[in-house]
Amino acid sequence: MNWNTLFTMQYELDQYILKQHDVKNEEIFDKKLLALLVEVGELANETRCFKYWSLKPPSEKSVIAEEYVDGIHFILSLGLALGIDTYQPKEIEKKEEELTTSFLHIYEAIQILSNKRTSSVFYNLFDTYLQLGLQLGFTSNDIKNAYMEKNKINFERQNSGY
Repeated sequence: MNWNTLFTMQYELDQYILKQHDVKNEEIFDKKLLALLVEVGELANETRCFKYWSLKPPSEKSVIAEEYVDGIHFILSLGLALGIDTYQPKEIEKKEEELTTSFLHIYEAIQILSNKRTSSVFYNLFDTYLQLGLQLGFTSNDIKNAYMEKNKINFERQNSGY
């Protein structure tokens, strides 16, 4: 997938939001990190992978996809805040680990980025998140299409006073 298109779309959304709310980009990096942590939690909640006490099945794939791309939005936004606007994923193969373990790896990668804001740490987070996408059954096309749809919704929300 060509991630440059999504970086560009995210840049436009970020700039629009910053202007709408009269916020300086450097003031919100930690808020974006926390937002990503929350979004990852919401995604985990929809997969229900950790809810060993419940018989209720995971949410529909479309709901999980929407939550997943919320994370992509914040990952791209964090990259842009670090001056990163390109991404070339390494060959990512589907891991055969429990989803719960994969979510914990993502939380760890976010925490590392919080402490060490470098491109290599950012790319590790991105790779880890894409690995989770594979485990959830998403293709590059699934991610791109869901991202584009959610990006449009995010603009609409900003225009309606979200």
